[in-house]
Amino acid sequence: MDRYTASVVIPAHNEEAVLARGLTTLLDGAGADELEVIVVANACVDGTARVAREHGVRVIETPVPGKAHALRLGDEVASTFPRLYADADVDLTADAVRVLVSTVARPGVLATSPAPRYDLSAVRGPARRLHKVHDLLMADRRGLAGAGVYCLNEAGHARVAPFPDVISDDGFVHRSFAPGERVVSTGAVSVVRPTTTFAASLRRRLRVRQGNQQLDALGLPRSEGRLGLGSLVVLLRTRRIGAVDASCYLALVGAERVQVWWRRVRRAEVSWGTDGSSRQAMATASGRG
Repeated sequence: MDRYTASVVIPAHNEEAVLARGLTTLLDGAGADELEVIVVANACVDGTARVAREHGVRVIETPVPGKAHALRLGDEVASTFPRLYADADVDLTADAVRVLVSTVARPGVLATSPAPRYDLSAVRGPARRLHKVHDLLMADRRGLAGAGVYCLNEAGHARVAPFPDVISDDGFVHRSFAPGERVVSTGAVSVVRPTTTFAASLRRRLRVRQGNQQLDALGLPRSEGRLGLGSLVVLLRTRRIGAVDASCYLALVGAERVQVWWRRVRRAEVSWGTDGSSRQAMATASGRG
C-alpha cells in the first residue's frame, strides 16, 4: 500500500520570493503522510532549495535549466499516484488536492485541474483590463492549461510521460486527452497571480503562441478551435466589457502581431521563461508584511 495519498511535483527556477507562500498553503491542513511534495530546484541562483527544505519537503537540485527537465526529475523520485504538477507561485490547498484526487478516481477520467482564480491585487491599469477580458473569453473554454496545476492518475500519466521539451507542458497535457478524459474540478480552486503589466502580458502571449505552434507541430489538435475576435464583439454587445477594455485587448493583439512579424524578419525565437513581474510584486508584498 502506498504511504502517500498523492505526490506533488513543483518545478522551481529562482522562486525564493514565492515558494514559501505556496508550500505553506499546500501543507497547512494536510495529514502528516498525506502528500509527498517534491520541489525540483533547477538552475537556481537564489534560496529556492533552502526555502523548500525549511518546509520539510523533498528537494532535488539540478544545474540544468528547463521546466520539462525538472518535471522528469520529479517523476523519477515520486512514489505514488495520483500525481500533481504545480507551479511554484500558485496557491493550492490540501482540500483542493483531495478534490482533484477524487476526480481522477472517477471512471474514464484521466486528468483534471482546479478552476483558476486570478489574484489581481498587484495588477494595475491596462493589464487589469486585459486579464478581465481574457478571463471572460476563456470562461467556456477552460481546460487543464492556465490553472497552474494539473493532476494525473496512473493511466493518464502513462499517456504523457516522460514530458517532452515543450514550452507549454500544461497545454501538452491538455491536448493529450479527449474532452471526456479531462475535466475541470470546479470544487477545487487554484490561486494564480498573472502578469502585472501590459509588456509582461505581451511577452507571455508570445510564449503562449510559440507553445501552441510547437504542439501543433506535434500533431496534437485543439479540440476547442481557435479563439476569434467575434467572441470579443459578443462581450461588447452584452455589455460584459466596455469599450476601453476591448481597446486594451485589441492593442495587445495588435502588438503581438507586430512582434511576431518582427521576430520572423529577424528569425528570432521566443524562449520559455517565467513571468518576473508577478514574482516581484509578491516579493514586495511579503516585504511589507
